[in-house]
Amino acid sequence: MGKVKDILDRKGYKVYSVEPQTTVYSAIEQMCERNIGGVLIIESGKLLGIFTERDYARKLILKGKSSKDTPISELMTANPFTVSPESSIDQCMQLMSDKHIRHLPVAEGDKVIGMISIGDVVTQVIQEQKTIIQHLESYISQ
Repeated sequence: MGKVKDILDRKGYKVYSVEPQTTVYSAIEQMCERNIGGVLIIESGKLLGIFTERDYARKLILKGKSSKDTPISELMTANPFTVSPESSIDQCMQLMSDKHIRHLPVAEGDKVIGMISIGDVVTQVIQEQKTIIQHLESYISQ
């Protein structure tokens, strides 16, 4: 099974982040413009949290807040789980399943170098399965 770095090599190492004082509305606008489901909250190079569509859907209205007035730091998930580029896809699937999360920041030491989603993991697994099937078909037809 592959590693997180295989996903990042395919999709890129771009990190989308906002600062803690960014309004929820502004963060949602940026997520929409980039067609992403989550954004990291980083201040002075330090990962503070993650904010996802799920956070927006489940926390904002239930807390009686306005997206235009609420800083993202009030709704973010603080201290998110992270993985390294060397983490296996199996480890990521297990972590995502156990913790009921859909996004994982990728860090090397204290530096965030990317983020993967459950969709990225599924795509990687499917690609690996296709490769295995092709090899098996080639072996059988010899």
